[in-house]
Amino acid sequence: MKSILVLNLLSNKRVQSYRGVREEETAPAMEKIEKCSSLCSPVNLNELFSATTNNVTCKIALGRKYSTEDTNKFRKLLTEFTKLLGAPDVGDYLPWLAWLSHVNGLHGKAKKVAKELDEFLDGVITEHMNRHEKHVNDHAGTQGEDQKDFVDALLEIQRENTVGFPLEKISIKALILDIFVAGTHTTYAVLQWAMTELLRHPKVMKKLKNEVRNVSAENSSISEDDLDNMHYLKAVIKETLRLYPPIPLLLPTISTKDVKLKGYDIIKGTRVIINAWAIGRDPASWENPEEFLPDRFLDNSIDLKGQHFELIPFGSGRRICPEILFTIAINELLLANLVHKLDWSLPGGAKEKDLDMTETVGLTIHKKSPLIAVANRCSF
Repeated sequence: MKSILVLNLLSNKRVQSYRGVREEETAPAMEKIEKCSSLCSPVNLNELFSATTNNVTCKIALGRKYSTEDTNKFRKLLTEFTKLLGAPDVGDYLPWLAWLSHVNGLHGKAKKVAKELDEFLDGVITEHMNRHEKHVNDHAGTQGEDQKDFVDALLEIQRENTVGFPLEKISIKALILDIFVAGTHTTYAVLQWAMTELLRHPKVMKKLKNEVRNVSAENSSISEDDLDNMHYLKAVIKETLRLYPPIPLLLPTISTKDVKLKGYDIIKGTRVIINAWAIGRDPASWENPEEFLPDRFLDNSIDLKGQHFELIPFGSGRRICPEILFTIAINELLLANLVHKLDWSLPGGAKEKDLDMTETVGLTIHKKSPLIAVANRCSF
C-alpha cells in the first residue's frame, strides 16, 4: 500500500510536479493576510494554515477544491478523527475493560465520525468514477496523465489490477484519508509551531526575514526556485520538527528478534512505539534541548530522512513517513512567504512570554488555543 502512495503521489518527481498547485494556493492565503493587514485586523493563523494545506491536498489528491461548506465540514471531521486516534482507550491495554469506551462516549463518537467520513469518501469516489465514464464515452479513450489526480490513479489501478492484488474500495478510502491526515493536519501543525516560536523569538524571526528578503527582495512573492538558497529557513523547519514532531509517538512496529536495549529485554514480536518527541529533546544528543535554536542546524549535516537517529520526526527506514517531501515543500514555501514582506507581532501589545503554549491531545499535536497574530507591511 505504501508503494502505491509513493509511486502515484509522493515520489520526488511527483512532488515537484505539484509546484504550481502549491504556489497557486499560497497566493490567496497571502492576499487574505494583506487584506487583514490593511484593515488592521489580526490573522487567525490556525485557520489560514488549515485552509491552505487542505486546499493544496484537495487539488492534488481529488483534482479540485470543494465548496467552503463542504471543505469546512471535511476539515472538522479530520480534526475529530485525529483527536479520536490519539484519545486514550483503556480497552487497547486491558481488553476486559473495553466496555468503558461505550460508557464514556468514545465508541459512539468514533462510530459517528467514521460514518460521516465514509459518506464523504464514497461521494468522492463516485464522482471520480462518473467523471471517468463520461470522459471515456465522450472521447472514446482514457484520461491523459496530466488530467489524473490521486483518486483517478487509484481507480485505474483497481480497474486494471496492476499491483498484483485486488485494490478494494475500503483500501482506496484509507489511502485518501492517509493523504489528508498527513497533507493537512501534520503540515499545518508544523507551520503553527514554527510561527509560534518565531513570535516568541524576535531575533530568530529577524534573522529569517533578513535571509528571505536578501534572496528575493525584488520579487513580489517567493517561488520554489528561491528556497534552495534559504538555508536558515530550512534550519527553522528542522528545529521546529525537533521540538514538535507532528506525530510525537511514531506508528507502532514489531521487533523481529530478541534484543536487549539499555537493560531491557525486548522479545521477538513485541509491539514497540518510538517516542520521537523525547528523542528530539534528549540532552545526550542536543545542547540546550528545550530551547528553540535553529542555528544548531547550520553547521551540521543532520537531515530529516531518518539517517540520523537523534532527529526522526518522520520515522526511519522502511517505515519512514512517505509524505515527508510533500510536507516539507508546502512548509518552506508558505513560511518564506509569510515573512517576505510582512512584519509580525502579537495583538494588543502582548509580549512573547504571554503566548499560550498548551498542547492538544490527539494523533497530531497542535496548540490548544488558536495562534492569532498581526501582520504589518514592512518597509525595505
